[in-house]
Formats: sequence, C-alpha cells, structure tokens
Amino acid sequence: FLIIGFAQGFTSGLSIRVAQRYGAGDEEGVRRGIACGALLSLAATVILTVVSCAFTRTILVAMNTPAEILEQAYDYLIVIFTGTGTTMLFNYVSNISRALGDSRTPLVFLVVACIINIFLDYFLILNVGMNVEGAAYATIAAQLLSGVACLVYMLRRFPQMHLHGSDWKLTWESVSHALALSLPMGFQMSVIALGQIAVQFALNGLGSVYVAAFTASQKIDNMAIQPALSFGVGISTFAAQNYGAGKIHRIKEGILKCGLLSGGFSIVIGAVIVLFGKNLVALFVGAGETQVIDLANTYLMINGSLYAILAVMVMLRSALQGLGQGGITTFGGVMELTMRTVVALAFTGSFGFVAVCVASPLAWVGALIPLAIYAVRYLHQLSQEEQAAAAQ
Repeated sequence: FLIIGFAQGFTSGLSIRVAQRYGAGDEEGVRRGIACGALLSLAATVILTVVSCAFTRTILVAMNTPAEILEQAYDYLIVIFTGTGTTMLFNYVSNISRALGDSRTPLVFLVVACIINIFLDYFLILNVGMNVEGAAYATIAAQLLSGVACLVYMLRRFPQMHLHGSDWKLTWESVSHALALSLPMGFQMSVIALGQIAVQFALNGLGSVYVAAFTASQKIDNMAIQPALSFGVGISTFAAQNYGAGKIHRIKEGILKCGLLSGGFSIVIGAVIVLFGKNLVALFVGAGETQVIDLANTYLMINGSLYAILAVMVMLRSALQGLGQGGITTFGGVMELTMRTVVALAFTGSFGFVAVCVASPLAWVGALIPLAIYAVRYLHQLSQEEQAAAAQ
C-alpha cells in the first residue's frame, strides 16, 4: 500500500484539476488537464516501479517479516510492483471518468476486474500450479484488461478525451498546478501506509498466529470500510466540480448530507461486524483456528464500533482535497501516521495485540481533529467570498 496508495492518491489529485475545470465549463482546460495528468502518471509509473522493485527485499527485512513467509512475500510484491503501470492506468482512467461526472462506469469495470481476478486466481494457483505469485499475476492482468477497456469506453463516450496536439504541450503553470494537488494526496496515502508498516512491524514481533489474525481481520475490515471510502471519492469530485462552478453553498450542503449518509452506513456495517465477526473470520481461516478467530474478532469489535469516526474523517479529508487544500490533508495524514506509529511501537510490548487493535481508531481521531477545525474555518471563508461576489 506504500506504493499502490501513492498511485491512488496521485491519480486522484490529477483528476481534481480536471473536475474543477469541468465544473467551470472550461473544455480546453479539461483536455489539457487530462493530457498533463497522463504524462505525469507515466513519469510517476517509471519512478515508482524502479524504486519499489529495488527496495522490496530491504523493506521486508526491515519490517521484521517472519522468515517462513519472507520469500513468498517477496515473490508476490515484486510482481505487483513490476506491474505498477497497470495500477496507475486503472486508477487514472477511473478518476478521470468520475471527474467528468460518470462514477458508474468505473464501478462496472471494477466489478469486471474483480471477476477476472478471482477467475485467474483459481486458474493460475490451482491449475497452473503457481504459488502466491499467481495471485499477483492475476491482479495485474485484471487491472490491465479493465483499465484498457475503461479507456476505450471513455474515448467513445467523452468528447473531452479527444485530445488535440496542443493539449500535450506542458507548461510550468500546468505541471505545477497538477503536482500541487497530486503530490500531497499521493504522499498522504503513503504516509498512512507508513503507519501500517509500523503496525506490521510490531505485529511481526508477536508471531505468525497474530499475523494470521490481523491478515484475516484486515480482509473483512477493508471490505467494511469501502462505503466510507466510496462516499469520500464522491464528495471529492462533487466539491471540485462545484468549486469550479463557484457554488459554495452546494458544497456545504453536500458535505452535510454525505456525512450523514456515510456515518449511517458505517454504523450499520459496524454493528454487523461486531455481531458476526467470528463467523466472518471463520470463512477465511476455517472454524478450527479458534485462536486466530478470537484475536481477529477482538480487532473487528474495536474497529467496527468506531467506523463512524472514520467515515467523518474520510468525508472531510476528501472534500478538502476536492477544494485543492492538499496541505491540511497531508498534515492530517501525518497526524494519522504519528498516532498509529506511536501506539503500535510504544504500547504493543505492554498491551500486546490490543495495542494493534486500537492503533487505527486513535489514528482516525488524530487526523479528524485538525481536519474538522480547518474545514469549518475554510468553508466559512468561502461562503463569505461567495456572498460578497453575489452582492456586487
């Protein structure tokens, strides 16, 4: 996630400028933004691929990865990192589609990617006889096929995708504006990943049973938080488009309604996780792994009961990203990193697995506080500017 998260955040940042120009009705600005983003995505792909492949083993060793799974972890990651370009392609075209007002098409192709991924997992591992690298190849192939298909569809549907020769001419202004939005979002995601690495380091010291419990709980946890993340994607594009159109009152209304929807979903999903956590974990590890199930259920109960905090934090962070406020969202990421790292490294020795379980909720709180304070003040400022403009 250190690498993939950067790719996701980076491409999301590139699409914000496009969404703002789309909201302002600037067709030329949209085309130039798409072209600039494509070239910057290509450059980022080369850098990320080289750096990640070069340091994969070093990082795994530094994370205190158990010896019995080190080689398999390396085999998996080296394939994933070699295929960073497919991740960048899929995320970039998906984010551009959302920036142009179409959030359904990325969902369709994401579902297609998941189906292809599942099929290839079974085929490459069970039929071809590959080990964990088979799962990695399946992921890369699924992303490539879906990314190309989504791109072809967008070229047919959106006239803004038909770029002119002049659109590819980069200027310092266009590059600096794009990087001012994309780099903070990319680094913010990587900062969050650094916190997860710190948690994994502390976890690896507890032993393989705890690693297995955490891995199983993460599979369920990652699915459970998807609605909150999806609302975040939606409000980011919504805020960017309305900011470009100068409709600040709609942004405030959207944030309020999005927060209520996301928070409501999170409370319901959290209740399901708390009530049926053991049953869900058993689907991944087998009913006989009682110690793993009990440990994973502890993690899910603590985190699931606090999903509403995550929902509000993600919603505010995403809205501010859509408004181009990358500085404060990066600071929120640093706060999240600090809280997660301190709790995991400083308290795991005394409190064991419980410290790992509470690291994420405390990190959410650490990020939410500065984001909430800044959001209230910044939105008030934008409202005053809107009212002053209307009075003239």
